[in-house]
Amino acid sequence: MAEKICVAVRLRPPVSQSQDTSSATFWRVEDNRISLHKLHGTPIPGISYAFDYVFDETCSNAKVYELLTKDVIHAAVDGFNGTAFAYGQTSSGKTFTMNGSPNDPGIIHRAVNDVFRKIQMISDREFLIRVSYMEIYNEEINDLFAVENQKLQIHESLERGIFVAGLREEIVNNAEQVIKLLESGEVNRHFGETNMNARSSRSHTIFRMVIESKGIDSRSSGDYSSSDAIRVSVLNLVDLAGSERIAKTGAGGVRLKEGKYINKSLMVLGNVINKLSNGAKQRAHIPYRDSKLTRILQTALGGNAKTSIICTLAPEEVHVEETKGTLLFASRAKRITNCAQVNEILTDAALLKRQQLEIEELRRKLQGSRSEVLEQEILKLRNDMLKYELEREKLEMELEEERKSHKEREQRIRDQQLKIENLSSLVSDGDRSSSQDSMKESPKDECNYRGEDFKTPCFKAAGNAFVAKRSNNSQLPDFSPLPDSFSNVADEDTWFKMNKGYIADLDLLQTTPARKVQSFPPQDITPDCSNDNYKEELQNLKRQLELAIKGKNELERKHEEEIQLNGRLMGEISELKQELDVNNNLLEASKERYGSLEREFQLLKEERDSLQKSVSESSQKLTFVTDQKENILKDLNSEVQRRKDLEAEIKQFSVAFASRQRSLASIHGEFKSKMEKLRAENPVPLHKSLQY
Repeated sequence: MAEKICVAVRLRPPVSQSQDTSSATFWRVEDNRISLHKLHGTPIPGISYAFDYVFDETCSNAKVYELLTKDVIHAAVDGFNGTAFAYGQTSSGKTFTMNGSPNDPGIIHRAVNDVFRKIQMISDREFLIRVSYMEIYNEEINDLFAVENQKLQIHESLERGIFVAGLREEIVNNAEQVIKLLESGEVNRHFGETNMNARSSRSHTIFRMVIESKGIDSRSSGDYSSSDAIRVSVLNLVDLAGSERIAKTGAGGVRLKEGKYINKSLMVLGNVINKLSNGAKQRAHIPYRDSKLTRILQTALGGNAKTSIICTLAPEEVHVEETKGTLLFASRAKRITNCAQVNEILTDAALLKRQQLEIEELRRKLQGSRSEVLEQEILKLRNDMLKYELEREKLEMELEEERKSHKEREQRIRDQQLKIENLSSLVSDGDRSSSQDSMKESPKDECNYRGEDFKTPCFKAAGNAFVAKRSNNSQLPDFSPLPDSFSNVADEDTWFKMNKGYIADLDLLQTTPARKVQSFPPQDITPDCSNDNYKEELQNLKRQLELAIKGKNELERKHEEEIQLNGRLMGEISELKQELDVNNNLLEASKERYGSLEREFQLLKEERDSLQKSVSESSQKLTFVTDQKENILKDLNSEVQRRKDLEAEIKQFSVAFASRQRSLASIHGEFKSKMEKLRAENPVPLHKSLQY
């Protein structure tokens, strides 16, 4: 529920009465309005402000607390966030208002006592209270309960909201314990002396109480909030340092530095108040993060909290400008709206109970409709969608694995093809060498290679002769090559002259691997032995050739099997893709059906809301009719009582009337007897008188 921030101003007594009487202007308090007047009582136009409360110099801290802060404190016990802080220039009475004196305690001490007093009056809930005390000194957060905790950082989370990390919290059980902690924290606070105040606060302080409460279980199984819902509220009681002018305070050195930080944070606070007072539509970026004070008080200034502000004023004429600034700040703060609500945290059990209650209530209100059928269909579709999603993910994983295995098989096939080609080249080389060996073994081609038989071939008659230049990159063979025919080989110079400079380059030719051939066997080896060696070598080459052919056939067979397996796998992959497409279509159809059911469910929900609204209106009407009935019954009872009283009065009147009638009858009888007697005594005169 939206509500305005409660703002009040308090005018402190003047420092000396002589200054007050000699001033040309003075501040006058009239009800809830404060205005500036001249010496003879004439108001100055345009300098008049109205607030929720305006306290004059005779007001005590008790009255300020009762009227301004008490409701905020009680709301904090009930689960609402609450904040109360004092704002004003230096030496205007902020610290006195918040902390007070032994004879007149301030808002903080009264709030602590009131919190524990109210807790003792609540018997159906149990409470846990934690307190902390911090100061913001030169834009650094210090822990007043633990001096070693300095320069703390501000963090934010969904669970805790905005909080100060590392701040010490004490669990307390009574007000006396809190007061002792406050006194120990005040010792660590920064104070200083200036020309305007002998004990000036040099830092902002925030006293925070975290109030947690939980309902005591009363064995009520239907009410979810009886024992499981936890309320957590935060109460901030803030004593701000006062804004100051260097010319008036005479600050220098450390005091000057402190004053700069104080004025900077208060200026940011004023900017935040100014932005918040413009309204939600005209509101721009709010600079909460420009100061640690506004960052900590972000929820209190424009969020989920009940907030009250007390602005203290100095009545002296020399402080008129500062007082006007404070009143302008208060006027802007008065326009801020907060939306405070109970901070309730539900455990899993409480959430389950609440949902069960809501489901039961909906079932009762929607009896006869298709809500149960829709719920079952929605649940079934959700399960089907989940199953399809799982199957689709499984198929995608299988497809990915098949792709990887397919790539691996293709790589193996390429390797096998390369091996087959190499073996084929080896086989062709073996066939060529075997043909050459067979030619050598024939008697027609056999010759003895001796030095005296070697002659330089005559190349002029050869028409199909060739010459080859050795490649620069080829290795030298162990023996000179054995030419097929000496008549077909010419020297390099002759070939160069005959072919006009053309030279064949072996680097550009695809040649088979070289073989070691001994053109001239050693002299100690006979030709018969050489032929045996050649035969044995030929047999080995034949065996190697047979083994290579067998390996080639085996590799070809495996290659064919791999191709067939690959074909089967491709068929399975295509089937899986088709099945995946079918499942995707089913999933899309299920999603559409789910969307339509969701829309129907939304319509039913709107119908439920309308029913709830109509039920609430009917209950309100019923309450109104019940009240009218009670009033009518009261009127009827009063009318019945009045009737009884009238009947009793009528009876009394009847009795009195009957007695009066009887007395009149007796009087009439007596009168009649006397008349008759008079007639009897004087008949004639009476007759004459009757004639007249």
